[in-house]
Amino acid sequence: MPAERTIGILLFEDAEELDFVGPFEVFTMSNEVMELQGKAAPDRIVFISEQGGQVKARKGMRVETDHSFETAPKLDVLLVPGGQGTRALVGHKPLLSWVDRVAADCEWVTSVCTGTLVLTAAGPARGKRVTTHWGFIEALRARGEASEVVENIRYVRDGNLVTSAGVSAGIDMALWLVGQWHGPAHARMTQRAMEYDPAPPYSADV
Repeated sequence: MPAERTIGILLFEDAEELDFVGPFEVFTMSNEVMELQGKAAPDRIVFISEQGGQVKARKGMRVETDHSFETAPKLDVLLVPGGQGTRALVGHKPLLSWVDRVAADCEWVTSVCTGTLVLTAAGPARGKRVTTHWGFIEALRARGEASEVVENIRYVRDGNLVTSAGVSAGIDMALWLVGQWHGPAHARMTQRAMEYDPAPPYSADV
């Protein structure tokens, strides 16, 4: 049985690890839950970078990508993570052009953290309601490309565009997407399989 959808996660130098590892864990765990029920894994997840090969993320994690821009398959879902590397990407025309072109054919276009700045610079998030990491809310507003920048929220949907706040918020967004594709009950099973039930030990002190 072919995959129901192909999810492409864009990688680049100095991407923030949890921005892409969090959603990757959700999507792959969702597949595992399906398989434990005797069903075929419905989603294919691929890592894509501009040149292909290995990418070094912000904290030192090295990831061997599956495709370059040239060899990437048709995507149903595009996910753009954030991180220090996005500072350069917002002015990198080859990447922005690729993102804009690929996003036009996607069922869903998504970002985590400062990946939203890439989506606004590229085009798919212009004129849309979006969010990003709290530390970059004002920077995103100053760009003047989004119709509204929402703060104090984990993720925002505007049509087929879903943007999340920083880092761990991408997990919440990915679980919501899984619920859209496979139903809320399956999303809850995926969440339980991950034992994702945030209860930060020092949250009351912040």
